[in-house]
Amino acid sequence: MFTIRFCFENGDPVEASAQEGDNLLEIARRHNVAIDAPCSGNASCGKCRVQLLKGQLKSERTRHITRAEYGAGWRLACVSTVCADADVLVPDIASAYRSRMKIADLGSGEEVAIFEQVVQNIKDAGIEWKNNFTLLNLELTEPTLDDTMPDNERLLRAVRIATGIGTGHIQMAFSALKKLPDSLRAANFKVQCVLERFKEELIIHDVIPAGERATIAGMAVDIGTTTVSALMVDMETGKILAKASTGNGQIRYGADVINRIIESTKTGGRARLQNAIVEETLFPLLEGLCHEARIPYDGVYRICVASNTTMNHLLVGVNSDPIRMEPYIPAFFETRSVKAIDLGIEISSDAKVILAPNVGSYVGGDITAGTLASGIWNRPEFSLFIDLGTNGELVFGNEDFLMTCACSAGPAFEGGDISCGMRATDGAIEACKIDPETLEPELTVVGGPNERPVGICGSGIIDAICQMFLCGIINAKGAFVKECRRIRRDEHGVASYVLAFRDEAGSVRDVEINEVDIDNFIRAKAAIFSGIHIMLASLDFDVSVIENVYVAGGIGSGINMKNAVTIGMLPDIPLEKYHYIGNSSLCGAYAMLLSDAAAKKVVDLSKNMTYMELSTNPAYMDEFVAACFLPHTNEMLFPSVTEELKH
Repeated sequence: MFTIRFCFENGDPVEASAQEGDNLLEIARRHNVAIDAPCSGNASCGKCRVQLLKGQLKSERTRHITRAEYGAGWRLACVSTVCADADVLVPDIASAYRSRMKIADLGSGEEVAIFEQVVQNIKDAGIEWKNNFTLLNLELTEPTLDDTMPDNERLLRAVRIATGIGTGHIQMAFSALKKLPDSLRAANFKVQCVLERFKEELIIHDVIPAGERATIAGMAVDIGTTTVSALMVDMETGKILAKASTGNGQIRYGADVINRIIESTKTGGRARLQNAIVEETLFPLLEGLCHEARIPYDGVYRICVASNTTMNHLLVGVNSDPIRMEPYIPAFFETRSVKAIDLGIEISSDAKVILAPNVGSYVGGDITAGTLASGIWNRPEFSLFIDLGTNGELVFGNEDFLMTCACSAGPAFEGGDISCGMRATDGAIEACKIDPETLEPELTVVGGPNERPVGICGSGIIDAICQMFLCGIINAKGAFVKECRRIRRDEHGVASYVLAFRDEAGSVRDVEINEVDIDNFIRAKAAIFSGIHIMLASLDFDVSVIENVYVAGGIGSGINMKNAVTIGMLPDIPLEKYHYIGNSSLCGAYAMLLSDAAAKKVVDLSKNMTYMELSTNPAYMDEFVAACFLPHTNEMLFPSVTEELKH
């Protein structure tokens, strides 16, 4: 038996016992040590880098580790096995999936404006903006020797008188009953009751002494494959009390849903995946939000979740394996039976978890919630809604019909499959310009002008590849065709462009984009464009019918639409038709949380969407291959780009 000691740049080390031959990445997973492994240990992504500080590991050098780095102790955890005691450094670099949790207000002025506009669009569609929760102030008669009515009956009588609902139709949550005697006597039988009222029924969720702060709070959550974002909301006023985001703890089991589904089929796998999202991700978010909003855990009475179909299954602990196998059937599209207590989330004991409904195996609640937020369902003109997350999902239509499909774009839009990729958090390059003469970059980094770059997020990757293409650094196939001080080749001949050298960056290595990264991103953008093309063609349309394109996703503060068109990711239509609407999934979850009518509308939308399975379309692969160039093999599809390149 050997001892493996995981060391960190910040934080106490973690010691683990291991036997000879045990895989280092698997040891880390068993002990909740966060090592990023987007490829789930297939040695293809090169992101599970660790540094051997002391002792020995049996580990062959791979193409992701240079000779110099190997000599300095750098190894890939997924190909390293135990052969002796060892101390291993897990670096806090761009590839670390669990970028520190970020608690913030709603965000920048632009983000606030986007959010408020989406909410206004929903209201303008005639959706009633209210829910069933209310706070009722009561003053009860105090018991005497002549009036020995028990506390619960005394409260029920007062509620009946105040609301007009008969006591036989009033339920009291057990958690409220436990608090009742103390709450009544703490304020001389003056209390505040948290009620959830239906037509002729009523639930008492909580009893709070008069004078104490009482907020009916709810939590809206967008569970992305890479990133999880959440809002704490006052359900009476709609005010956002706190906002937070963090990495999805499941990512160490793979960057894509297929790897996670496979992991869930292993012994204890389903519990590990559920634990990673509930205990490692949602608990810290809940804790941070409650602390920021100064709300107790039991003051949260509802959670609304928007996530893809696989994330929904892994969250509730339901077998997701049939999703990845033909005929791709999930266990559920919609369920209304989940409570927070079922998931082990310790908030108000009767709190429900509302899941935005799924449409297909690869079009989930994040898209139905996002479609609500986009408003395309309430307009006569043809519009396209695109969600760029770990994958790409599309919805096309108008007030008469909606068609949807999922593109196998991979995780490139959120930094996966990119050697220095990361999500859009502090230190991420989110915008890039390259001087056509000097070939030197000008970078915009999340966190402000004083923040040093440690990686690059989706919007930055779009900019960087576009700029390299326009400056002639790479050709239409994504191959490097120029040389300068920022272009270099490794021992295998793979070229890269250095966005920030190590002394310019806040990382332990250079921040660069190599030919493999470019190839991965070209495939991702090709999946999006070919998906749009096929979906329109199936309706006998082309891009000329599109009046508006709503682009969503947390890939940066906003996409440079012109650059996205230039590389052939989005159709070549007038730029004024493009609108960036931010995290539409979270907006939709917020609306469902606050408005019972909005929650019902999302269900209606999901049932009226036509789901198109691209993988079974015989023309899709040809369209995809044709789009795997910058911008496309068919220049006629991108006339403005062709004209720009001539000049």
